[in-house]
Amino acid sequence: MFVWRMVCPSKPGHLIRPDQTEAVMSKGKVLVLGSNATRIEIRGGGWAATGQYLNETVVPAMAVIAAGYDVVLATPDGTRPHIDPASDSAVHFEGDEAAYGRAKAFYAEHPAMTNVRTLRAVIEEGLDAYAGVFVPGGQAPVVDLMQDADVGFILRHFHERAKPTALLCHGPIVVAAAMPHAREFRAALIADDVAKARDWARGWQYAGYRMTVFSNSEEKVVEEHVLKARLHFSMVDALTVAGGAVETTAVDFEPNVIVDRELITGQNPRSDHLVGQRLVEALERAAARL
Repeated sequence: MFVWRMVCPSKPGHLIRPDQTEAVMSKGKVLVLGSNATRIEIRGGGWAATGQYLNETVVPAMAVIAAGYDVVLATPDGTRPHIDPASDSAVHFEGDEAAYGRAKAFYAEHPAMTNVRTLRAVIEEGLDAYAGVFVPGGQAPVVDLMQDADVGFILRHFHERAKPTALLCHGPIVVAAAMPHAREFRAALIADDVAKARDWARGWQYAGYRMTVFSNSEEKVVEEHVLKARLHFSMVDALTVAGGAVETTAVDFEPNVIVDRELITGQNPRSDHLVGQRLVEALERAAARL
């Protein structure tokens, strides 16, 4: 179908004036699963403020759009994800103020980020229309998406059809939602009951997959300097208990992406561009097989 695309080829994802838009043929749609969580449970009781990371949300989305695909953002309640203030900085764009400005403008103004759907509405309208799915990070998805039944339905759909499924930083923990008992699995992790968590993970679709996620040592940096508190469980430990073959880098915050079958996982915020690249490559390979 034809769509109006607000991008500039010389600067992927760069917003331009409406009078500069042109009709182009869309290659297909990519679903982005966003979180509505604004706080996360911490050890000792209580909550810490959190959200979704700006660069992890927009950089892969901009890459997908620049490659000719449409992006549809969906969240549990249909409102836009809360951007974690810790991510709202040029630091997460390698100090490039211009790239940071484009990212903020994209999130604030582009229809792909402002026309948000509910997960339920996307499911009811039909998932066959989507060529791939992407889940950004920040710690927010650890709260809601990893135990959301609609997310589980969506992930199982893409898994069964071997459609590209990309997740970044804390985002890979969301594959737990595909479990038959995702909510119970998460509760067992919070209770430090590893044996029970392993039992609840039986039948998990991604058991045995190679994957990466925000490492334990990287999480420690965030706990000490951002959250000022400890989380109930680590992403690495949780996915390992579930049966994932988790691999992380020896050096913290080095870009790292692992591709195993349809699953594409990125380890940390600095893996944002690489995840976008790998997702586009996977979409193109899938399209070539049709």
